[in-house]
Amino acid sequence: MAKLNTQDVIASLKEMTILELNELVKAIEEEFGVTAAAPVAVAAVADAAPAGPVEVTVTLTSDGGAKIPVIKVVREITGLGLKEAKDLVDNTPSVIKANISVEEAEAIKAKLVEAGATVDVK
Repeated sequence: MAKLNTQDVIASLKEMTILELNELVKAIEEEFGVTAAAPVAVAAVADAAPAGPVEVTVTLTSDGGAKIPVIKVVREITGLGLKEAKDLVDNTPSVIKANISVEEAEAIKAKLVEAGATVDVK
């Protein structure tokens, strides 16, 4: 098997859904006997960082009575299957995408609002 370089790994991670990334983290934790929890000292340094969100989370707060169009948009955005997308829409509030740029979040929000959903970006 060819050795992957850093750029290849990052490109693969960018294509994964949140659920796939969560499964990957769990598999890595089990394989190497480590945990993905950040040490307290690192968290304290992160708190001292300058204010201003660089990354935000898009949360679906309501389907607005337009469940089917919203499910279609959620599938498009997340790459999830029909059942998983429906579960996200049915169980609002649901995180659609986390730790993304403000620009990407606004584009996602626009698509969901156009489909009839209510969205929160934080």
